[in-house]
Amino acid sequence: MAQPPSGGASSATMPVHPRLPLLALGAAAFGIGTTEFVIMGLLPEMAAELSVTIPQAGLLVTGYALSVAFGSPFLAVATARMDRRHALLALMGVFILGNLLCALAPGYWLLMGARVLTALCHGAFFGLGAVVAASLVLPGRKAQAIAMMFAGLTLANVLGVPLGTALGEALGWRSTFLAVVAIGFAAAAALAAFLPRHMPVPAMSLRQEARSLGSVQVMLAMGISIASSASLFSVFTYIAPILQQVTGISVHGTTAMLLLFGVGLTCGNFLGGRLADWRLMPTVIGTLCVIIPLLCLFAFTSHGPGPAAVTLFVWGVLAFTLIAPLQMRVVNEAAHAPNLASTVNQGAFNLGNAIGAWAGGLALTLGLPYGELPFMGAAIAGLALGLAALSHALDLKARRAPASRSGDPAEPAEPALGGRLS
Repeated sequence: MAQPPSGGASSATMPVHPRLPLLALGAAAFGIGTTEFVIMGLLPEMAAELSVTIPQAGLLVTGYALSVAFGSPFLAVATARMDRRHALLALMGVFILGNLLCALAPGYWLLMGARVLTALCHGAFFGLGAVVAASLVLPGRKAQAIAMMFAGLTLANVLGVPLGTALGEALGWRSTFLAVVAIGFAAAAALAAFLPRHMPVPAMSLRQEARSLGSVQVMLAMGISIASSASLFSVFTYIAPILQQVTGISVHGTTAMLLLFGVGLTCGNFLGGRLADWRLMPTVIGTLCVIIPLLCLFAFTSHGPGPAAVTLFVWGVLAFTLIAPLQMRVVNEAAHAPNLASTVNQGAFNLGNAIGAWAGGLALTLGLPYGELPFMGAAIAGLALGLAALSHALDLKARRAPASRSGDPAEPAEPALGGRLS
């Protein structure tokens, strides 16, 4: 039976009130999520000030995501032997510095460099933070603990992105990044105050961790993460021009729509945590089965404010229903490499973000209308569904094999974070 990635929620590491450190992790996730997503609402204003096209400004999303995908694993390795509390605080320091440079960057390429620096802490923080969150609670509630941390990411879309967008429209987009710097300092203070001290750091073997990451199920799980994120970001990166040019709403109306989408993300995040602790892969497969027709529907509902609002809310619920299950899946399947696997999966999500933003921008450059971008998102979600179905089929085959050899039904193994795989 696979062991919890942190050795379980032992009395040596579990605080009396685990909700406080989880809330501190959520506060940091709120700041990271705000700086990641707020750029979507400010894309037209940033493009105008920097004298670039909207697809070129969209590459700021791609650059950020690629930095998470390829830079975060190196930071994860560099901090692997550090005290977990110190490592998380160091990563928040990188976050604060990067956002300050974003606010001060005088031009497009310097802003791109600052975004790349900021992104370095993203995957490593969420990867390590997910493992720490799971270690703070008892088995059977680990996916919900991860979801509580990721709630900060969803609340960033409910509060951080709309307020950051409104602030940027009123005082300029640079003021938004300065506000994120302040959030970073507050989150760092909460982490310093509430995270348990002297959390044990498991022995790490890079060879063993790399071997765990190379298993078929881990690779399939990361493929699902990439494809599901690419589906989301091929459309969501350009949600402001879609709403303004296709739906025909104002800049202020766009802010309200982003708020509604963020409420959906928050609902989906907690729903996904509960479902993942119940039946993991069926949750992933079922959610993708609904996302595909919904995105096709959005190509039509985007032409009216009311239908667009309903579709955006439901899309938000479904998009983040996938996050906790996919994060759990990777760590469960790479039980001997939980820290690195958790971080690399964050890189996978952001590689999908980069691919989606790039693919959407390329399609627009080649002449695809904004209103037809949802069809591209649906097609990419279809790829994620195919990978999920294959992964689940391999699970079922592996369980039938012992039963066929022994003549008795095989008892499913308990996954590393306490969720069921089927």
